[in-house]
Parts: sequence; C-alpha cells; structure tokens
Amino acid sequence: MQWSWESVAWAAVALLLFAAEALAPGAFMLWLGFAAAAVFALVLLFPGLSILAQVAAFVALSFVSIQVYRTWFRGRGRQTDRPLLNRRAEALVGRVVPLERAIVDGRGRVQIADAYWDVTGPELPAGAAVRVVAVEGMVLRVEAAR
Repeated sequence: MQWSWESVAWAAVALLLFAAEALAPGAFMLWLGFAAAAVFALVLLFPGLSILAQVAAFVALSFVSIQVYRTWFRGRGRQTDRPLLNRRAEALVGRVVPLERAIVDGRGRVQIADAYWDVTGPELPAGAAVRVVAVEGMVLRVEAAR
C-alpha cells in the first residue's frame, strides 16, 4: 500500500468533518465525513485516480450519503411517553371542568389548576360541567359534559 498526498488529504478531510460534527452536532458534517472516508478508501484502492475523479466521487457520495440520512434517519425522532409535554393547551382536550364564568354570547372562562382559560361554546351557566373538545390558539372550545 502506497501513501500518496491525495490519500492523506482525504483522510484529513474526513477527520476534519468528523471533528466539525463533534463540535457542532447536527448530523450533517457526519455524512460528508463518510463520503470523504469513502473517497480515501477509493484513492487507496485505485492510486492512479485523477483529482477530478476524486472530487466528482466526493460530490456524488456526499449527495448519496445526505439522501440516505434524509430518507432513513432524519424523520425518525425519539419516541416519547409524553407527547403533549410542552403543548399545555392540547393536553387539556378531554378534561371535564366546571365553568368559572358563564358562557354568554359564546364566551366564558374556566379555571384549570392555577390557570384561567377563555372558552367558547354554547350558552351555559356558571358552575356547569363542560368538556374541552378543541384548542384554538389560547382559547378552549368546550361543550356541555354529559
């Protein structure tokens, strides 16, 4: 095996890309690093490969590796047992609470825990039990609980 300046350069590029990924994680430089490592292997296997062919291989392999990332890895986020953790209003859908202020002209108010929420729904007196059926911004849509 003969070490040429091209093989050393591609190894250095791959290592620099991996280091950049370690310093600023985002899974983008990692895939370019894989492409550079593959070109490094190509240069070792085929020592007479021209610089233009090496750069073309790097561009093509970068494109392929990024597409692999986008297709198989990007969309697969971590699954959680609490999907509504940071979506407080959406977590209230389905709860039954008493009206704190009667719904008049389609508007009223409920208290859930220590927060007051504006609600919309049918005319109901204060104290009536309502079920939260939807969230529209910061307003809860309710209906009479049965």
